Parts: sequence; C-alpha cells; structure tokens
Amino acid sequence: MKWNVFVTREIPRAGIDLLRENGCRVDINPEDRPLTRDELVAAVSGRDGFLAMITDTLDREALERMKGIRVLSNCAAGYNHIDLETATRMGILVTNTPGVLTDATADLTWALMFAVSRRIVEADRFTRAGRFREWHPMGFLGGDLTGRTLGIVGAGRIGRAVALRSSGFGMTVLYADGSAVPELEAKLGARRVGLDELLALSDFVSLHVPLTPETRRLIDSRALGLMKRSAYLINTSRGPVVDEKALVEALRSGRIAGAGLDVYENEPEIESGLIGLDNVVLLPHIGSATLETRTRMSVMAAENLLEGLSGKKPKHLVNPEAWKPGTAG
Repeated sequence: MKWNVFVTREIPRAGIDLLRENGCRVDINPEDRPLTRDELVAAVSGRDGFLAMITDTLDREALERMKGIRVLSNCAAGYNHIDLETATRMGILVTNTPGVLTDATADLTWALMFAVSRRIVEADRFTRAGRFREWHPMGFLGGDLTGRTLGIVGAGRIGRAVALRSSGFGMTVLYADGSAVPELEAKLGARRVGLDELLALSDFVSLHVPLTPETRRLIDSRALGLMKRSAYLINTSRGPVVDEKALVEALRSGRIAGAGLDVYENEPEIESGLIGLDNVVLLPHIGSATLETRTRMSVMAAENLLEGLSGKKPKHLVNPEAWKPGTAG
C-alpha cells in the first residue's frame, strides 16, 4: 500500500473505493458518532493523512498531537472547525469540498422557506395527531412567497443559487455583499443594498455568509429588530451567525413571523427556547444531505487527499502556504 489513511466517519462508498483503488490502506471509524479528541488523535497519528468531517475537533491541541500527518482532507465546504494557523505551521495540507453542495443547500433553503411560511410542520403534526376534523377558513394561515421580497445576505455560490431560484415566484431580490453580482442584477433585476436596508425591506432573509469574526452574531437583537413583523429568517450557513437567545425572544414576542434553521450556534446543542416554538422549523444540518451530493463530496475529498499525498498541489487547498513542491509520499 502506498499510503495509510483514516476516515473519521462512514461516507458513501465511492470515496472509499477511490482511495483503495489508488493504493491506500483505509481504516474507517467504526462508531456511529464523532470521535473524541483523544480518540481522533490516537486513530490518526502515524498515518499519512485523513479524511475529516465538520464534527471533528481539529483545534491546536489536537493537531499538535497528530504525528506524521501530511494531508487533512475535509469533507465539507466550511472549515472553521480546523485551526488553519496550526495546520499550516505544521506543514499539513488542508482541503475542502466547495461548490459541490451548492444546489442541494439552495434547494433546502427553499424547503425551509416554504415549510416555515406555510406552517407545513405544524400542520403535519396537527394532522398526525388526529385533530383534523374539518376544513377551517382560518386554519394554519401562513405567508405568501410569490411576489414577496427576498433578501440574500452573502451572495456567494449558494446565495446566488437561492436568489436565481426565485425567478419562478416573481420575487423582488435584494442582496447584501461586499461586491456587486452582475449576474443577479442582469437576470433578476436584483439590487445591492446595505444589510440594514435589506433587513428592513425583506419578507424572507436568507443567510449565506461564512463564519468569520465579522459575521459571528451578525443577526443579533438589533438586526432582528429591523425586520418586518411578517418576515422570516432562514439560516443554512453557519449557526453562530445568529444570536440564538435573541432569536428566541424575537420569535416568542412576534417581533418576526418565523425562522427556518439547519445550523445552530452551539451545534449540536440547540437553544432550549427554540424547541417549544411552533414558528420555527428545526433541521439537523442536512443542507448537503442528498445521496448524489454526499457521493460527489466523498469523491472530491478522496481526490484532494490523493493529490496531496502524491505531491501534487490539491485543487481545493485552503492553506496554500503549507504546500511545498516535490513532497510525494
């Protein structure tokens, strides 16, 4: 075998098969849970590389204890769970899987928009409980999507994909981003505005920003206070972008109409106040959870790992400072 690698959770077989077909000895975490820091360090140390998940603790302490690792292939687009500074200092190549999950996450964003505005989860629960006795003219009244204003916070790949899907619903599109996006303006007549204006004018506010010091708790009590009482907040980006305690208060008080969340501030923990609210839809971080998308992610992560181990500069390298030519294993 050329290289000894570890995969921290079970993934679609296509990625595993690709590694083995290219000369890797592959061991996979047998537990149906993330490994603890100590378990992960023990499983990874002495190997050439490993394929990791967003649930893995890859902070300074963990990375400094991992001996011999050359490549850390992250099977996700986001990598805020990895201490890049430490990895770079240690010469560990870190890669990710951008782009491949764009459509799946954009589709889920729309699913959340429909679910919360049309009260789908509430109505389903009501029906399953045997409470549907007759049609009622005031039953489960929700909010329209067609003709409303959609605010996109962060017009990267996913934000653009969400916005473009609005064309069939006759929506007005606003976006807040550091740069203009001519595609959205040409195809949708979208208008670039400041965040405060977007919050004040939008019926649906959809978050698509990376987690940075600037975006942490970007949506706090002040931001929520700018939104319409009839508006909905959707988050499929990163949980800490939203101050969950402030969101609970806004939902309880009717400051906003509802929210749809796929990510959480202290994931997998969820702010307790959210659980009992009917005007929020809660999903277990399934933005990329289609068989097709997760299969493509597993293959891309395997390809990244193989490129790094063979001495090539991985296509999706997120810390290029750590790469040195001519280091094939």
